[in-house]
Amino acid sequence: MTDIYSTDTRAEDKTMPAVCYGLYLLAFATGGITAIIGLVIAYAQRSSAGPVMATHYTFLIRTFWIGLVLMLVSGVVGGIIFGIGAVLSVILIGFPIMALAGLIWGVSAVWFAVRCILGLVVLSRGDAYPRPYAILA
Repeated sequence: MTDIYSTDTRAEDKTMPAVCYGLYLLAFATGGITAIIGLVIAYAQRSSAGPVMATHYTFLIRTFWIGLVLMLVSGVVGGIIFGIGAVLSVILIGFPIMALAGLIWGVSAVWFAVRCILGLVVLSRGDAYPRPYAILA
């Protein structure tokens, strides 16, 4: 028999972190609105979560803020590179430069998706996220 103060990972509710991960992934189709909702849920649930799920909420919160900065920086840098490529496309050298801009935009989106998917995998096993403060994964 387990008491309510047990640190057994099976006693912690995995539903809300899974919802947050899902909202983050759904943000690709909704323009980011669902990621903001997931962030609010993560902030609201982190203080009342057990130690295992608290690592997921910390990971989710950091994923949002690092992802936002990464998306803004890649958006500006990619936009500048794309603009230069568009001007240079008259002499055909601009097309690979515009492709580089698309690659820069894509890398930030892939980073965000990979973090969310890795978080879901760790959550599905019922484990604490091993390095919630890491930037890469």
